[in-house]
Amino acid sequence: MKLIAQLIFAAAVAATPLFALANETAKSAKPDLGKGEASFGAVCSACHGPDGNSVMPIYPKLSQQHPEYLVKQLQEFKADKRANPIMKGFSSMLSDEDMKNIAYWVATKSSKPGSAKDKELVSLGERIYRGGIADRQVPACAGCHGPSGSGIPAQYPRLAGQNSEYAVIQLTGFRDGIRNNSLQMTQVAAKLNDREIKAVADYVAGLH
Repeated sequence: MKLIAQLIFAAAVAATPLFALANETAKSAKPDLGKGEASFGAVCSACHGPDGNSVMPIYPKLSQQHPEYLVKQLQEFKADKRANPIMKGFSSMLSDEDMKNIAYWVATKSSKPGSAKDKELVSLGERIYRGGIADRQVPACAGCHGPSGSGIPAQYPRLAGQNSEYAVIQLTGFRDGIRNNSLQMTQVAAKLNDREIKAVADYVAGLH
């Protein structure tokens, strides 16, 4: 019996690296862009547009967004870390593999440029985006999201050309405790008033 137990233990130990290797392989597997396109068309396109360029201003443009950021948001909608009943419903239908396929597919689509609408506000928005508000210790948005709004993969989202109405909703949500999945953004938005939020959102919409 002791010999049998030793053999079983040895087999288990030998198999462990194989299981670990299989898990790592699964994690590093390339996304299937064909499946991503099909899933996006079935689940996402009604609100976000067929190529990720939403024409409805309250919904975000997803085209050219960093895929790692999109996967994180979908996972957090599904786990109720980011509250949105509509996105909760859709994300609950998706596996991690589905999310990865969708995110990497829509990231390949070019984002259509937006435009600022209010000349007075856009000047204020530019000052905040590029220089922050020193007396309130508001950091420059460009420090994390880049001078051109391109963001940093896996960390900070692309903002260039984003629908200004959507950006206002998100910044206000961070400030008012409605959106709680980024402590850093909550702390920044808490120091902005409605006019400043609208100004930043308007400026971001015109970034290229």
